[in-house]
Amino acid sequence: MRGRDAKALQTARLRVIEETSGYWRVLFEHPPFNIVDGAMFEDLQDLLARMDASPSLRVVVFESAYPEFYLAHFDLTGNLGNTLTAVGPSGLPILMDTFVRLTKSPVVSIARIRGCVRGVSSEFVLACDMRFASRENTSLGQPEVGVGLHPGGGGAERLPPLVGRGRALEIILGADDFDGETAERYGYVNRSLPDAELDAFVDALARRIASFDRRAIGAAKSLVNQVSLPHADRLLDALTSFGNALTWPEAQQRTQAVLERGLQRDAAFEKGWPALLDRLLET
Repeated sequence: MRGRDAKALQTARLRVIEETSGYWRVLFEHPPFNIVDGAMFEDLQDLLARMDASPSLRVVVFESAYPEFYLAHFDLTGNLGNTLTAVGPSGLPILMDTFVRLTKSPVVSIARIRGCVRGVSSEFVLACDMRFASRENTSLGQPEVGVGLHPGGGGAERLPPLVGRGRALEIILGADDFDGETAERYGYVNRSLPDAELDAFVDALARRIASFDRRAIGAAKSLVNQVSLPHADRLLDALTSFGNALTWPEAQQRTQAVLERGLQRDAAFEKGWPALLDRLLET
């Protein structure tokens, strides 16, 4: 906890630290790897409700309690709850509802990235308004194609406007990790900074934004959203296609193979598994 007067609230997988009434930090805290499961989305839905009910709030910074894993990836063992089927307040399925509401909220969202951020976790940070990464300690990517799937939470829709078509295809079809420096050069993140400087930079930016009027912040963000966000119908089509892809035999074969090799169990494998995807089915 950084602010002397900061208040903290712990949920099952999130720790919310109210640095000031206008600036909160949210720590992902789901050991050991911050796997994204149905319960994580429940906590994010509760957080969005708290944000909506906090008229003085202006900025939320999302970070991890574990420096090696920001958010790892979707839970591939099937603990997804109703994230693909139940409908949230926006009228979209819970997964997409969470990301769309975060993007459209008048509250500014900033991802402070250290560690592994892959698949749906990459899509989470893409839904945030800004992304700042550790230059030395970031592994960011969309590895779904390497396990027989495709991005379904907005990665294919949000990446091309940020990085361009060719680089978006490189990220998605290559299914490999990108370090902080390359992610910055491509436009995947706003900036990568030396790890020792990351906290101070993001904290200063968040506090600066939090000092401004909420009405002006919300209006400015809304104007940018109007010219930069993918349409909800495109996002919904991608999520529906992803749900279908989960039933493909080749996707199930590759998913089972990556789990058998140690995904979600072995820390060393969890840190570097995308590098092995082109050899996943070798005997």
